[in-house]
Amino acid sequence: MKTHSIALIPGDGIGRDVTAAAWSVLQKAANSLGFALDCTEFPWSCAFYKETGAMMPQDGIETLRRFDAILLGAVGWPQEVPDAVSLHGLLLPIRKSFVQYANVRPHRLLPGVQGPLKADAFDILCIRENTEGEYSGAGGRIHQGTADEVAVETSIFTRTGVERILRFAFEQARTRSGRLASVTKSNAQKYSMVFWDEVTRQLAAEFPDIEVTSYHIDAMAARMVMAPESLDVVVASNLFGDILTDLGAAIQGGLGFAASANINPDKSAPSMFEPVHGSAPDIAHLGIANPIATIWSGAMMLDHLGETEAAAAIMSAVERTTASEIGTIPGKDRTEAITAAILAAL
Repeated sequence: MKTHSIALIPGDGIGRDVTAAAWSVLQKAANSLGFALDCTEFPWSCAFYKETGAMMPQDGIETLRRFDAILLGAVGWPQEVPDAVSLHGLLLPIRKSFVQYANVRPHRLLPGVQGPLKADAFDILCIRENTEGEYSGAGGRIHQGTADEVAVETSIFTRTGVERILRFAFEQARTRSGRLASVTKSNAQKYSMVFWDEVTRQLAAEFPDIEVTSYHIDAMAARMVMAPESLDVVVASNLFGDILTDLGAAIQGGLGFAASANINPDKSAPSMFEPVHGSAPDIAHLGIANPIATIWSGAMMLDHLGETEAAAAIMSAVERTTASEIGTIPGKDRTEAITAAILAAL
């Protein structure tokens, strides 16, 4: 029997509830389809930081390297630990150390879910560059607290980084409708974004079967609201992709449905799968967190591991559950009730 080793990091707040829910669904799918999931859980979180002074141990990256994939719940507890500490202490080191340069976010309305738009038949796959660009961390501050204070944040765009995320997006478009939208702001950012547009045109010559359209970020934000059905695969830099994927979550009904994957495409290191709703301290004790985003992320993990039949079965079970109006309205159904319905459908 094939076994996949999974590192489970529940994290903070609702992360514990939604990862437990997702794990029960993943295990049932594995048992039904003849493979195994071997789970090792790690307590790395803001609570761990308060106890130890670090979000994860010094050897945390090397510990995770031996796993096939990582499933993360949610990290953050801003009342106790600044977000910059939790982000730079756990998530960003994992993404960068394992070269998870492709952040993949699916945006579509599940059956029975009412989004804020009139459109109800869109299927957008957002590809966000995940390791450099505007979030490279290059810069600094001087003369802090004085009238002469200066803050500098420098975006870093390498040919390697831009080319590989665009190539990944072209390949994703090839498996779908053959349409790719590349997003920049090259009318205002005349170096980095013009460079991105140039690399896009160069790669387009290698993919003559793909229809490529370039958009400015403001125009793309408007299009996602006004005509989301006109889009298929959308690729953008770290910052622009971050903004567009949160907009995508909004039009698909909210963060309870926002799944994501941080992919190392050549599988030289583990990829990480996570919902993007955060730890939600305000509802962490209520038992009403929607586990669907985490379950969807888990399905993406199985698909990445080659268990495509199991991934499809889970998504079919999720869709049957939401079609029966379970898990479609924030706070209406308890976490365990949504989970039980998906397990029953599976």
